Amino acid sequence: MASQHTHTALVQFYDVMTKHFGPMHWWPGDTPFEVIIGAILTQNTAWTNVEKCITAIKNDNAMDPYSMHVMPDEILKEMIRSSGYYNQKTKKIRAFLDFFHSTYNADIDAMKRQPIEILRPQLLSLFGIGPETADSILLYALDKPVFVIDAYTRRILSRHHLINPSADYETIRSLFEDNLDRDVQLYNEYHALIVNLGKDFCGTKPRCEKCPLRQFLRDDEQKKCVGN
Repeated sequence: MASQHTHTALVQFYDVMTKHFGPMHWWPGDTPFEVIIGAILTQNTAWTNVEKCITAIKNDNAMDPYSMHVMPDEILKEMIRSSGYYNQKTKKIRAFLDFFHSTYNADIDAMKRQPIEILRPQLLSLFGIGPETADSILLYALDKPVFVIDAYTRRILSRHHLINPSADYETIRSLFEDNLDRDVQLYNEYHALIVNLGKDFCGTKPRCEKCPLRQFLRDDEQKKCVGN
């Protein structure tokens, strides 16, 4: 549900983070298909590990839905080994590829033409595709205005008292989508800014003293920041 306080806070956060970090131009990927594969591979691992996998796939000229679909599992597993959990991720990629071919004839444009109301449940029904991965695919590969929620988003909003720490994924997603314009570029930039803020300042142990969002903490919390 939209509220003036939440809307104002989210806009202010965005403006301050943009001033601090500058334009993000994220997500890294040469094609929508590559973005989809990257979204699956990045589960439970660092992006640097995913980059190694993507490079290996590209070096084999296999970063397309046809080549990857006919690739033997053992070869795919070796290519994505550095991402961790490569046996499970191979199954996840297979599940997506089977769906992509059977439902959309491996046509990204056909997929993009579908409304979110159809695409999101389809993706969530696939093995190994949870809300964060599905929404990453929708936003970054298919240009749909869906806000991606990750651990950084939850942590930052919780520490600034905009959500309950136990809020579920859909509640947090609705908070953004109800209080910001439904705009792909805005959501893209905002999520990228959150990821950078989380990495640089709002980790498990916060580094609040130099965080650009420190000014939005309560006075007593700002005092505790000194020395962090």
